Amino acid sequence: QVQLVESGGGLVQPGGSLRLSCVVSGLTFSAYRMNWYRQAPGKERELVAHITSTSYFSNYTDSVKGRFTISRDNAKRTLYLQMNSLKPDDTAVYYCNAKHRFQSIDYWGKGTLVTVSS
Repeated sequence: QVQLVESGGGLVQPGGSLRLSCVVSGLTFSAYRMNWYRQAPGKERELVAHITSTSYFSNYTDSVKGRFTISRDNAKRTLYLQMNSLKPDDTAVYYCNAKHRFQSIDYWGKGTLVTVSS
């Protein structure tokens, strides 16, 4: 059974930092590209950051460039998102997503809530 379990969300003040983690089980982690998505209240889900299976390449949506860093540890089957200089607009549920490199297969976690507020 495939599971993607996010953690690390919470309440943080503007300018603060959080580190999200996503532990993956039930699939060959190194065969999947990994993504972080987020969905704010009343808005559509958006892609925040992407990383290739070997960590060779990563990219970010413009609004988080220079503030967020995506990384992965294939040995620990874990995906990370380091979020710095957080803003109220970063408030959302953050989802971990795994997409197979070659097949049309993807999996989702249940999300972790990040609230940026003073």
